Amino acid sequence: MKQNLLLLAIVLLGNHIYAQPFKIGHTTVTLIDSSRNNRSIATEIYYPADKAGNNVAVAASTNAKFPILSFGHGFVITWDAYQNIWEAAVPEGYIIVFPKTEGGIAPSHVNMGKDLEFVLTALNNLSQDKASLFYNRIDSMNCVMGHSMGGGAAFLAAQNSTIIKYLAVFSPAETNPSAIQASAGLKIPSLILAGGNDCVAPPKSNQLPMFDSLHSSCKTYISINGGSHCQMAENNALCSFGEATCMPQPTISRSQQHVVINRYLIPWLNYQLKKNCVSGAQFDSIISSDASIIFKKNCLLCKTNTVIEYLKPSSFDVFPNPTSGQITIQSSKKLFNATIKLYNITGQIFTQKANLSGDNFTVDLSEFAKGVYVLEISGAEGLERVKVVKE
Repeated sequence: MKQNLLLLAIVLLGNHIYAQPFKIGHTTVTLIDSSRNNRSIATEIYYPADKAGNNVAVAASTNAKFPILSFGHGFVITWDAYQNIWEAAVPEGYIIVFPKTEGGIAPSHVNMGKDLEFVLTALNNLSQDKASLFYNRIDSMNCVMGHSMGGGAAFLAAQNSTIIKYLAVFSPAETNPSAIQASAGLKIPSLILAGGNDCVAPPKSNQLPMFDSLHSSCKTYISINGGSHCQMAENNALCSFGEATCMPQPTISRSQQHVVINRYLIPWLNYQLKKNCVSGAQFDSIISSDASIIFKKNCLLCKTNTVIEYLKPSSFDVFPNPTSGQITIQSSKKLFNATIKLYNITGQIFTQKANLSGDNFTVDLSEFAKGVYVLEISGAEGLERVKVVKE
């Protein structure tokens, strides 16, 4: 049973045709840090919504609160180069915040780190403001992130922070003061993604010393074979120009590199910030057999036998199962404000229904690929997961 689940996870990882639960909303705000002489921090925010657009409402299809990702940009790279990151994370239920400060040719790494931490506090304050778009929608979970210079600054942000809970960085570069030295003081769970052919911030002198210095009891280093520094993001002229002047050059495409990034980033976030054990098991099983990377890690995110426990018989009747289309969920008692999610064994959410009340619900699988899915039913009464087979 365990081997079958692991093999299934590997197979289903290649299936990217699924319905995302959220659209992407966007807003621009200016945050003021009164503790630093009223420092003005222009900020771009992308967030889960029911319809895409600027300044649209945060998703009303669920009353869930969303974790915050604070992302630092690279040297002279603007926030919009990271569309690949927000398009992967926001539909999965994350708010991602991009401070636009320190964009010149003489940036302060210290200030960037402080900005990355401050926006987390500022968003939590907005969650308490009834006039805010984000009123009562911010979760306590957060992760500081960044690419290149911004990745190094993320280490500086987390070094003395009491609020930052997780760290995930992309080709982080050494900073002044040293991100490598800052990493030695960090114990938070961390994910470092590197490019095997990064000639801008080579892993040997940047990412590997950061990883080795981390004192986290759960840390992972992933080097993407043939991947480069600039391909962590969308195409950026200045980054690409600099990368073109050094060797080795990337041997995979930008889109191929993005596929590998999402293969690990989303399950890692879903486990760490949402405690989704299915995603943790996906991460652990895929990483050990993926020929597109090399890795170092000192922990298991989720033991695979926990996934099997999730698939135990449920007190709900789910029929027909297997199915070629619609399934019915029958409860022995009426549920209130229940949420139903359907995702595959890799942790990718295919559909979600929230704020449900009653004892009889339906979910349509007719447009989904054949395979095994996990049906999750949660509410005040508790949480259960049931295996569903689509024929």
